[in-house]
Amino acid sequence: MENKLAWLTTRRLLVAILFVAILAMATRVQVDTDTWWHLASGRWMAEHRQILKHDPFSHTMSGQPRIQHGWLAQIALYQLYAALGHTGLALGVAAIVTLTFALVFPLGGGSPYLRAFTTLLAALTSAVVWVARPQIVSLLLTAAFAYLLDRYKRGGRAPLWLLPCLTVLWANCHGGFVTAFILLGAYLAGEGLNRLLGWRAEEEGTLSAPQWRTLLLVTLICLAVVAINPQTTRLYTYPFQTLNIGVLRDYIQEWRSPDFHRAHLQPFIWMLLLTLAAIGFSGQRADLTDVGLVSGFAYLALLAGRNIALFALIDGPVLARYARPALARLLETVRARWSNRRPDTKTPSTDSSPARARPPFKPGLVLLNWALLGLVTVAALLKVTVSLRPATREKEMVAFLPVEAVRYLQREQLPGPMFNSYNWGGYLIWTLYPHCPVFVDGRTDLYDDPFLQNYLDAILARENWREILARHGVRLVLIEKESVLARFLAQDAGWQQRYANDLAVIFARQD
Repeated sequence: MENKLAWLTTRRLLVAILFVAILAMATRVQVDTDTWWHLASGRWMAEHRQILKHDPFSHTMSGQPRIQHGWLAQIALYQLYAALGHTGLALGVAAIVTLTFALVFPLGGGSPYLRAFTTLLAALTSAVVWVARPQIVSLLLTAAFAYLLDRYKRGGRAPLWLLPCLTVLWANCHGGFVTAFILLGAYLAGEGLNRLLGWRAEEEGTLSAPQWRTLLLVTLICLAVVAINPQTTRLYTYPFQTLNIGVLRDYIQEWRSPDFHRAHLQPFIWMLLLTLAAIGFSGQRADLTDVGLVSGFAYLALLAGRNIALFALIDGPVLARYARPALARLLETVRARWSNRRPDTKTPSTDSSPARARPPFKPGLVLLNWALLGLVTVAALLKVTVSLRPATREKEMVAFLPVEAVRYLQREQLPGPMFNSYNWGGYLIWTLYPHCPVFVDGRTDLYDDPFLQNYLDAILARENWREILARHGVRLVLIEKESVLARFLAQDAGWQQRYANDLAVIFARQD
């Protein structure tokens, strides 16, 4: 019994508390509007038993072909929802997030205390993308790639054959599979430069020439197996097509450069500055692979807020790796200054000493550790329970989504076609399909720039807004109550307000 109780050392307690905290933080109400069109796509594929390759959800792009890059993740999300409802979605996301950081935690070296700090900071930084969407799979697979590549670089025993297998999975779950090649490219370039500069593997953990060639071969295999998906080779160009959508970059928040006045984005700044300080103060020559990883993913994060989470996963281990010598150097400096002020202080001996004996069993300390773990676990369970309560979910959804307006439409069955807010399109697909197709939603690659620009002209009530609504035969409008178009429709005799609350308003065209 003594041995079993003594298992929970202070270090293990810290690690346990870390992952209990991450699991609790990641369990949240899923209100992201894009979640719903992903669920609707999964539902359509489950019902029709085929992969969705066209648009069945809008009246503006109905029947148009579309690359369904996240089909596998969409089916998985829908099956999880169908089996366990909102609770299943919340717990599924929390489990993926926790597993992601279980892969991040061992990297970087140093004491468990230092790694726990950097892992927690990385978790806080990445929390912006903890939503039930296929990109959550990209979060996990980024961590898996980073784990395998780091182990290969520092130990040479990682099973690289897993990388092509993970690439096939990634290419069928999310368009973010391009992240795999950013990682592989950073390792190939960084390790190539390390060897070119003569950094030995024994000293710096640099890949040998045969190892580098093996990694290059694996990279080429990964590139080839991307084509193993329902879209085959068309998936190669999909990420670049998406990035070329101007409206996406200019107006969609997660694709814009981060607004660091928002408090939840500031942990990114903390991580970046701490990493630069740790590298500078460590007194060590920076590994060029680490430099490439940090600078590359920081660049991506500064271009688009959604990439902050990827930066956090990659930067956390690098921060831990350089913080260890930096802290040791700082402590040595403080100790030296303190010794100079107190001449009578003896300098600790540098002679090697025998390994310290295992500390004696202290029942009081061990029981305190178990009590602390119990208290933290209970607090986490309370937080998770509150987050999963139907009343909590209803409150969150009503605050962010047009729940009551949709119930009104379901009850009154007003005739369409409908014009709707882009932000609510995914939720409207989930709740109103097939009776009321949407005008627009978060599938920007389907609508593309010219159409999305027309949407902006209409929602902002620019001079051609009437012509745009008439062109698409719009007879029903569901938009934000405070939008510009809502104010214009309220003053237009051709439209009648049929419903309004603090969030949404519905207008119907007068015959």
